[in-house]
Amino acid sequence: MAATQVIRSEWTKIRSVASTVWTLSLAVVVTIGLGILISALSKSEYDNLSQESQVSFDPTYTSFAGMSLGQLAMIVFGVLVVSNEYSTGMIRTSLAAVPQRGTLLSSKVAVAAALALVVGMVTSFITFFLGQAMLGDLSASIGDPGVLRAVIGGGLYMTLIAMFSMGIATMLRSPMLSLGILMPFFFLISNILGAVSATKTVGQYLPDQAGSKIMQVVTPVNDDTPYGPWGGLAIMVAWVAAALLGGYVLLKRRDA
Repeated sequence: MAATQVIRSEWTKIRSVASTVWTLSLAVVVTIGLGILISALSKSEYDNLSQESQVSFDPTYTSFAGMSLGQLAMIVFGVLVVSNEYSTGMIRTSLAAVPQRGTLLSSKVAVAAALALVVGMVTSFITFFLGQAMLGDLSASIGDPGVLRAVIGGGLYMTLIAMFSMGIATMLRSPMLSLGILMPFFFLISNILGAVSATKTVGQYLPDQAGSKIMQVVTPVNDDTPYGPWGGLAIMVAWVAAALLGGYVLLKRRDA
């Protein structure tokens, strides 16, 4: 089967499954809604902050506060795109139709990543503008240094989260096992490693902590991170590449 036909097939699969559509919609709603709420709360509490906190206040990054929960939906989306076929047994049909497993996986990732990128970029820009509206005189402009990079980076971050999840789901095949590992990893283990001084150096190189640097415009006080926004994104890309490569290797070596 030609690559273009495989891509069209994967697009049909994704849009025909209600759960994947709902998870993307949830990512948009949660990210924007929490971004608006936290931006409004930050505006009302700004005068109560210490002088140090006011100096390091980042209006752009504040508007992306909902990204921490929005990425949850992107993780679920990435897992479902892959593991739905395993849970229903459709993977056997897919592999029979497309024996070239690399073509099947790359087409699936390309279609899902393109969809996640569109959703991520739209979400990121809307979140930024509505968040800045809530911040009022504390707001940043899209033309300010580093702001456009951060907003575009927000969309890239959401896309990479989905792609990383696809790689993990390809390796594990089970939706429950994949989510059972990814959820604690991003929402518990990563935060603990990043907060504890003894493990902070390790935490800085985890995909979410490194990737989120791209959304920062103002460097926090006492931030000793050894890389900048683009360096952090490069680290996240490396994690994504490793996950997808691992998924490809295991897909090639084992039966459906």
